[in-house]
Amino acid sequence: DLSVVVPRGQSVALVGPSGSGKSTFTAMLLRLYDPRAGRIVLNGVPLDRYGLSDLRSSFGVVPQDPFLFKGTIWDNLIVTNPKASPHDVRRAMDLALVSEFVDRLPDGPATCLGEGGSGLSGGQRQRLAIARAILADSQCYIFDEATSALDVQSERLIQSAIEKLLPGRTSFVIAHRLSTIRQCDRVLVFDQGQIIQDGPYDQLAAKDGMFKNMLSQAAGGGFISPAT
Repeated sequence: DLSVVVPRGQSVALVGPSGSGKSTFTAMLLRLYDPRAGRIVLNGVPLDRYGLSDLRSSFGVVPQDPFLFKGTIWDNLIVTNPKASPHDVRRAMDLALVSEFVDRLPDGPATCLGEGGSGLSGGQRQRLAIARAILADSQCYIFDEATSALDVQSERLIQSAIEKLLPGRTSFVIAHRLSTIRQCDRVLVFDQGQIIQDGPYDQLAAKDGMFKNMLSQAAGGGFISPAT
């Protein structure tokens, strides 16, 4: 029961309590769910007129809990762009701080991973997922708590890399650390499946409402409920 228009190239932050509909919103963009009523339109065309592979390949996605398959680190990276050059892969690894830990491994990028990326920490898996998304070179991106498992310094460095990637591209950023969304053009505040606030970060921060309350809670050391 919501309506929103996102112009091409806009970066949009999705915030709100756990269970408010943020991840469902992005899942519907990928047609993991279809609406029971109404419609979602991309470039003037309803989503159900696109082939699923064409639709999903137009999005670079970094989920909160990224999946890595059994195989080498290199193979896990190029799955989004099998024709990527070694230079492009190395650039993505450097931007996502993957090189920092991969180059210390005995076999480097040729290191074999177990199912689900066993042997890597949560932060390392997230870095690989971010590098994979950078390598995809998509026109649309979805970041779902993409840096939640990283330390503050790594998060800032990767955030800077993501900011360089996104100009001219449409992006949706789900976050509970509100400091990570200041660069977004627009904030959508979700509550119980509806968008209750919509506007630039500074504008919503100065206005009474849920977003201002969330900022006050975060400033006071409170915890903003993570995305679901």
